[in-house]
Amino acid sequence: MELDTAKTVVSFLAVVGVGVAILLTMPMGMTPDTVLTMVAPSMLVFGLLTLVIGVKHGEYRATH
Repeated sequence: MELDTAKTVVSFLAVVGVGVAILLTMPMGMTPDTVLTMVAPSMLVFGLLTLVIGVKHGEYRATH
């Protein structure tokens, strides 16, 4: 599968969205406010960092 920016953004947001939706529907101790103000931003930041590292590693592997 050939990835471009649009497919990458859509799949990234889908993964984060599914994770947040699951956390919002699970009957555990976290309130929706906690999930939306603390967990979702953390998921986005961590996901972006790992995406950038993965892309840079892929570029390195493709050139060496």
